[in-house]
Amino acid sequence: MRSRHFFFALGVGAAVGGVLALLYAPQTGATTRKKLKRNFEDLGDTLEDAAEYLKDQAERLGKEAERFIEASKDQFEDVVDAANGVVKSATKATRSVSKLI
Repeated sequence: MRSRHFFFALGVGAAVGGVLALLYAPQTGATTRKKLKRNFEDLGDTLEDAAEYLKDQAERLGKEAERFIEASKDQFEDVVDAANGVVKSATKATRSVSKLI
């Protein structure tokens, strides 16, 4: 029951506020509609610009990530090659020591 009263009061308050806003508006309805339309168009342009900026940033970050991954692969391959060299050297040294024993 309380929620009914709340929503009724909310509706009445919104209606009274709307009427008072129209009565005390400093400009005509046509002017207000033009301003609102212009503001919505500006908002649309701003959102398009923001979307384009985010798209550009995502592409830039994607390319940087690809470069980082490629560099990491190259470094990993270098480390693996160095480790193989160390293992081969250790194997040779072990064989040399085994021949001496």
